[in-house]
Amino acid sequence: METFGRWLTRPWRRSVLAVLAGALPVPAFPAPSLWWFAWVALVPWLLLARSAPSGRRAAYDGWCGGLGFMLAMHHWLLPSLHVFTFVIAALLGALWAPWGWLVRRLLGGRPSAARGAAALVVLPSGWLAVELVRSWQQLGGPWGMLGTSQWQVAPALRLASVGGVWLVSLLVVAVNVAVAEFVAVRALRIPAVAGVAAAAAATGAAWTWAPRPAVDGHVRIAVVQPGVVAGGDSAARRFALEERLTRSLVGHHPDLVVWGESSVGYDLRDRPDLARRLAALSRATGAALLVNVDARRSDRPGIYKSSVLVGPDGPTGERYDKMRLVPFGEYVPARSLLGWATSVGKAAGEDRRRGGEQVVMNAGHGLRIGPMVCFETAFPDMSRRLARDGAGVLLAQSSTSTFQRSWAPAQHASLAALRAAETGRPMVHATLTGVSAVYGPDGRGAGPWLGTDASTVRVYAVPTAHGVTPYVRHGDWAAYGALLVLAALVVTDGAGALRTRRGATAPSAPPARTVRESPARHGR
Repeated sequence: METFGRWLTRPWRRSVLAVLAGALPVPAFPAPSLWWFAWVALVPWLLLARSAPSGRRAAYDGWCGGLGFMLAMHHWLLPSLHVFTFVIAALLGALWAPWGWLVRRLLGGRPSAARGAAALVVLPSGWLAVELVRSWQQLGGPWGMLGTSQWQVAPALRLASVGGVWLVSLLVVAVNVAVAEFVAVRALRIPAVAGVAAAAAATGAAWTWAPRPAVDGHVRIAVVQPGVVAGGDSAARRFALEERLTRSLVGHHPDLVVWGESSVGYDLRDRPDLARRLAALSRATGAALLVNVDARRSDRPGIYKSSVLVGPDGPTGERYDKMRLVPFGEYVPARSLLGWATSVGKAAGEDRRRGGEQVVMNAGHGLRIGPMVCFETAFPDMSRRLARDGAGVLLAQSSTSTFQRSWAPAQHASLAALRAAETGRPMVHATLTGVSAVYGPDGRGAGPWLGTDASTVRVYAVPTAHGVTPYVRHGDWAAYGALLVLAALVVTDGAGALRTRRGATAPSAPPARTVRESPARHGR
């Protein structure tokens, strides 16, 4: 151990090790989906920051670990953004610098039992604060929140229904901190075991007492996934393929047919011929079609991505314009400053326009749907609002064809499981090129995935449910609770520093007095 400690005295070695330690949690996410690994994957990073020789070095360890996490989590962006991927990872990785400092502050040296117990609450809260900040859309959105690694774990999905993905992340980090304490500090083993027991008790309580979605029926929703269509006339050929796949649904009686993101490359006002063909498909299948138009609008300036509902008589007028755009993929933040990204990668040459509000649509057959587009499914607040507004089924139209052979499609499809569990509403994730997936109101799969090699159509029997989950009712209380914990730490530390300063500046004792109550005089 001493030899290893001497090896770490070189700053660059610590930095490299921190980058590698930060990347460790990523295999817990799809595609590897080693969900169990998330519960211990932060331990090396915690131990490294704990051993830092100074608070500044611990902050560097946090920064480097954050860089490693963001780079590994988004490695599939490299073919598109090239060197700019490293720039983004370095900027966002800095969010973990205060977290690294906190690790050393609470676990460095020989921490007392009180500090160890505080670390079980403060360090998960600090991690959650990082996730809350980077979930701001202008910073890239909440892709890769630690709790989403548990998308296939039933108890974790129950926790999500209570406190959202935030609560899952909180408990995953708390268990990591407990394991680090148990391994590194003998005196903290009792608090560590108590922390793991508390996490297990919270999970058990959610499993036992949290209200479960009350399934009240099924709807038949068809997902049309054409697969990769490349070439100069890809928009026309993709439309023809989607049309042919949809016609195969005649006689299968779906309640709704869903096409993926950018499935229609023309504004339907400019192409009434396409609108008529879509209406004919609606009449033939007996169901409305939800398509996604990615085109310059004829009624207002700019390019929009829009979910458009088409019935037997043509577009119904119900439309949702995508509100949260993908940074660099659909717009360049601060283009005057960062516009050079278009010259080194595949950043958007023209910014797409944003919609103004979310929409719940009436799709017929008594079905109310809440559409989202692409990475909007990473934002818990959007699906929560749709559920509160009366959506019976959540829908996502997506396309990850740029990242077809990477982990991105599977990561994206897994997010829908968390959104379903949080809201108690089924969710359909329909893509152009895979992975398409459907989840029931408890977050569990409602049928097989359609992989990235599939060009097909599939009808899913989607269970519907009523009732309101605690997360829909109370929102992001876990995230705001974490901020209160950090605020309390700041107040406590501030009060302690003030007491120390007052003690250091207190006046010395007054001089001794004689029996006549006059100050003693020396030297007389």
